[in-house]
Amino acid sequence: MIIHLVDDDAVVRHALSHFLEESGYSVRSYPSAEIFLEEADGAVEGVMLLDQRMTGMSGIELQSELPKRGIDLPVIFISGHGDVQTSVKAIKSGAIDFIEKPISNEVLLASIKEAFSRFNFRKQYRDSVVEMKRHSACLTKREKEIMQHVVAGLSNREIAKLLDLSNRTIEVHRSRAMKKMGAESIPDLVLKYDVCEKAGLL
Repeated sequence: MIIHLVDDDAVVRHALSHFLEESGYSVRSYPSAEIFLEEADGAVEGVMLLDQRMTGMSGIELQSELPKRGIDLPVIFISGHGDVQTSVKAIKSGAIDFIEKPISNEVLLASIKEAFSRFNFRKQYRDSVVEMKRHSACLTKREKEIMQHVVAGLSNREIAKLLDLSNRTIEVHRSRAMKKMGAESIPDLVLKYDVCEKAGLL
């Protein structure tokens, strides 16, 4: 489990790196936001531990830059100069936590645990979107239409009447749609359809 530590204070970087490595994490440290962007552009794994006030680009500025670079890491802010306005802005922008220095080891570890939980959830969602994109691309227009009605709770008979088709035709299209979506049951199809819909795949 990788932690990207960005802090311009060498003493803090050393102390945190040592503590986190002793706690079982792999730490990559950077003395500035700019160096992080140079060395870790496109980073796709881990959690970011980010100082708010640094020489050059601030932590908040780096946080806003991450999505532009395709970097989707959960962010935990650490700061010796925290204020309510800054912390609220950070949290509203998606940060997991805003921890003031001196840092409590217990609070830090709990926050990191939560951040990795968020990271794993995001990764699973991204993976499911990729899978559903591949599946949904195989669907015909008619299969998508019938799948939409199935997910809405309509029976084969009701869909047949609505679309002026035979029950057998609906059964065939429904079976093909479920197979292409990799759905083993209607509840499974509903979940996968929801992923597709939220990702704008249908």
